[in-house]
Amino acid sequence: MTIEDITLAAFTLCSSLRVVAYVPQIARAVRDRSGAEAISFGTWSMFLISHASATAYALVNKADWTMASVFLGNAFGCAVILLIAAYKRSRHRRRRIEETA
Repeated sequence: MTIEDITLAAFTLCSSLRVVAYVPQIARAVRDRSGAEAISFGTWSMFLISHASATAYALVNKADWTMASVFLGNAFGCAVILLIAAYKRSRHRRRRIEETA
């Protein structure tokens, strides 16, 4: 096994586990009742952009579908978190407007 094989295995393992790590954040956002205010749109958007650009790099520069799939999975996790947070904030804002009306 070469150093390239070892680093690829480490990258694949860590990045695959990161996909699973989105699940608790998603679950927390779904249960949130305060408009998901703890979720930073800026941070999660940067993560999404980073993973999307890494997906493009893996496909265009490396023609590596495995690497691209891992980054795409991470981008999907970021997108889900952002969509849930946006939905929660919209509902929370609407409720607050109705309470004051």
